[in-house]
Amino acid sequence: MSKTKSVYICQSCSFQSAKLLGKCPSCNEWNTFVEETFTKSNSSSSGKSLVQNLKPVRLSEIEGNNFTRINTHIDELNRVLGGGIVPGSVVLIGGEPGIGKSTLMLQLALQFNNLTVLYISGEESLYQIKLRANRIKNANENLLVLNETSLESVINNIETIKPDLVVVDSIQTIQTDSLESIPGSISQIKECTNLLLKCAKHHSIPIFLVGHINKDGHIAGPKALEHIVDVVLQFEGDLSNQYRILRTLKNRFGPTSEIGIFEMFSDGLHEVINPSELLLSQHDDFYSGTAVGSSLEGNRPLLIEVQALVGNSPYGTPQRTTNGFDSRRMNMLLAVLEKRMGIKVSGKDVFLNIAGGIKINDTGIDLAVISAIISSGFDSSIAKKICFAGEVSLTGEVRQVSKIEQRIREAEKLGFESMMISKFSIKKESIKSKLKLITISNVSEIPKLIL
Repeated sequence: MSKTKSVYICQSCSFQSAKLLGKCPSCNEWNTFVEETFTKSNSSSSGKSLVQNLKPVRLSEIEGNNFTRINTHIDELNRVLGGGIVPGSVVLIGGEPGIGKSTLMLQLALQFNNLTVLYISGEESLYQIKLRANRIKNANENLLVLNETSLESVINNIETIKPDLVVVDSIQTIQTDSLESIPGSISQIKECTNLLLKCAKHHSIPIFLVGHINKDGHIAGPKALEHIVDVVLQFEGDLSNQYRILRTLKNRFGPTSEIGIFEMFSDGLHEVINPSELLLSQHDDFYSGTAVGSSLEGNRPLLIEVQALVGNSPYGTPQRTTNGFDSRRMNMLLAVLEKRMGIKVSGKDVFLNIAGGIKINDTGIDLAVISAIISSGFDSSIAKKICFAGEVSLTGEVRQVSKIEQRIREAEKLGFESMMISKFSIKKESIKSKLKLITISNVSEIPKLIL
């Protein structure tokens, strides 16, 4: 006889309670509890075929010497996955609505002419998927499209067809009959993801799951899905800008913090082979308040343009606005300028922008940020063929940054003539480069060198 259990679950942090609460004791959010009902007898019926005749085997008997990844034929996607798709892996890709998740997944499905791909959509009709495929202008005769939201039907089709790759768009629309909760609830998402994970491991079929994000910017679920799956990819970008960044947040089979850069066009996403060249302004004039910094995203060096505007504040409280850079770190750098260099910025408005609409977390562009602010404050331009790489401490010391050789090679490749770095980074004579390396130890040395 089946047993029914009712539990109240917080939709923000997945905290469970036996009774309805107004405020969640775990995340302190209000009115987030939803009643969800579980039927114990049917909870594992949909995954029963996946766990039969499973016996432990010796590690030496496992065949793993001929392990090969599946080439996606999209270099930027291969980069963030660590070299390709691992058979039997579950990859979760999240991002804001309209950022390009479904477009990227359909482009991936259309790349394989020699593999069978099952594309499961719970959001779009077959006609809508066909329209999107016609716009992308790729063809795959082995692409099978299924419009389904029932987990039992999805797993049955996977076991019957045994495709080489499965795409589920999106996991929030899939539901199982073993739970009475609504689609998109935490219980439904976790249960469906767990059973799809078992299916992927049992049949060695890689599965891509598209996931929506909540108002806090995290993948809806909320963080429970990130612990279940093997790889978590985050699609970032400004909807008003054509650039999209695919960032690795978790990868059991490769490096994390790796990024891939795409451009959105009417016919889909195009790979950006040389992002540094596109992120730099193509102008011949010398403007004050601009400096080029060398950043490192994963193992990829990027040269980006930092733009600063410093002006008198007409109000009592000066404005501090950043775009693509941490506002708290900018406030720290402004305090270093005022304390260590005597440059008064406490009564001035300061606006900082990272060109290209991307977000930078690398502290190696501190030197470029300070140089851009100094340049704008004195209304004096910086030489166009110089770039910066250095971290600034609270004492005003310019500290070394990691992988300085890669940053130097990227600057040299783009035609820069000199680079300002910390004198503690590396010995100049150990680098074979045509760049003129300007080494400094303190931020007080910057004005006389760049102005």
